[in-house]
Amino acid sequence: MGWLTYRPEEGVGWEDGVMSDAVPDPSAPEPAQPGIGDLTAGALVFGSSAAVLVVEIVALRLLAPYLGLTLETSTTVIGLALAAIAAGSWAGGRAADRIDPRSAVAPLLGVSGVVVALTPFAVRASAEPGSSALLFLVAAATIVVPGALLSAVTPMVTKLLLHDLDETGTVVGRLSGIGTVGAIVGTVLTGFVLISHVRVSAILVGLGVLLGVAAAAFELRRRGPAVGLLAVGGALLAGGTAGLVPSGCEVETTYHCATVEAAGSSTGGRLLVLDGLRHSFVDLDDPTYLEFSYTRAYAAAIDTMFPGDGPLRAHHLGAGGVTMPRWLAATRPGSTSVVSEIDGGVVQLDRDDLGLRTSRALQVRVEDGRLGMRDVDAGSLDLVVGDAFGGVSVPWHLTTLEMLDEVHRALDGDGVYVLNLIDHGRLRLARAEARTLQERWSHVAVLGAPAPDSSGPTSTGSPASTDEVEGGNLVMVASQRPLDVDALRAQLDERQVGWTVLSGSALDRWVGDAPVLTDDYAPVDQLLTTRAGA
Repeated sequence: MGWLTYRPEEGVGWEDGVMSDAVPDPSAPEPAQPGIGDLTAGALVFGSSAAVLVVEIVALRLLAPYLGLTLETSTTVIGLALAAIAAGSWAGGRAADRIDPRSAVAPLLGVSGVVVALTPFAVRASAEPGSSALLFLVAAATIVVPGALLSAVTPMVTKLLLHDLDETGTVVGRLSGIGTVGAIVGTVLTGFVLISHVRVSAILVGLGVLLGVAAAAFELRRRGPAVGLLAVGGALLAGGTAGLVPSGCEVETTYHCATVEAAGSSTGGRLLVLDGLRHSFVDLDDPTYLEFSYTRAYAAAIDTMFPGDGPLRAHHLGAGGVTMPRWLAATRPGSTSVVSEIDGGVVQLDRDDLGLRTSRALQVRVEDGRLGMRDVDAGSLDLVVGDAFGGVSVPWHLTTLEMLDEVHRALDGDGVYVLNLIDHGRLRLARAEARTLQERWSHVAVLGAPAPDSSGPTSTGSPASTDEVEGGNLVMVASQRPLDVDALRAQLDERQVGWTVLSGSALDRWVGDAPVLTDDYAPVDQLLTTRAGA
């Protein structure tokens, strides 16, 4: 059996047990030597893996005002992050076999820090009207570039520690486990702590600076802090630039980018904007004033089903500006309303800027709407109002037959469920939700703007009977007792809503063969068409 040894200090070697005068190729890379300890290696792998997940989760929040909180947005961000991890790990491993990994770790961390700190500036600068393609490209770059660079750190560090083939499995397994733990910590820390308490811009800028500091610390051990300090300076400069760019948010809540604007002709008019969408309008001086068509349609349906001004027992899914609970309290004295709102930041904004005052008659609970419905006593409600949105979509778990079972259980025999949703184009989500409502209630109606090809208004001013409605906001009404469609149309006319009403056989034709939404099958984001003309 032969063997190969090499003593570079003598310029000679042994080949198959025979001395050789061969001198190795001077251009060949020197064998990597262990240059870091186990603690440093673990910290690098842990921190870089955690940083990738922080960037991924924060990217969802940063993009929400422009792309919405939809399944497609989440899938795109997760897919880009996974692609970055795969590419970075592969490329980092190949590079570690060709260069000294010690020379690459600091640049990987430093460049990542600069890109991460620049991310808020780059995304917001590209988020101009009509620039969806540019926004997507910039967003993809701000996820892929740092994700790939940070993912390349682990194979580099692994190479530095692999100086004994007998320990290969131990080293690779240990670092893989440390990286996974880092990813978990990054996910939990971001989702449960950072997003709730720190602005998105500050999270990214702070992470960029930390990566720059890590680069400086690593270089300090090798050949002085020059490269690392340069990375820190770049991250600070990028972070300062990003901090000067307006976020477009008055408050960055757990789920939303939120602002409150003065609006309308009244001095008390306030508009709540969530993720770029005009979500709620509140008149601080007149709670009976309803600005949006869908809220006036709510009022029309409620007054039709409950004539007079008697008090109602109501539960509201989604707070927004708490417009309808205030309207109920003002128009039907003695009414009680409980509001389930998952985003505590929105509730606080309602208190601070929209004059919300809670009491025994108006309670606001920070909770998921479906979980909140489970706590309602059977038959204890007259009215349930569904107005919860994530972006432009009703959260899927609030649309299903199982959720409707909870609503149906909570309502008394004459109770009414009114639901707002947004759809466009073929209205596939709206048809599916109407079909699902029909599974639990004997009488269902859909209220919406008449389709452009309808026969126009009648002599009474109401839209002519049509089997189609136009996209946008649609309000659905469901009850076990019959709906007085003529009275409902009169109420819509009185409030100048201008909508038509689909019910009975016309609604059946409109629904067609739409699927029933269940917990096992609720492709809400896929059924939804988010814009007109699509």
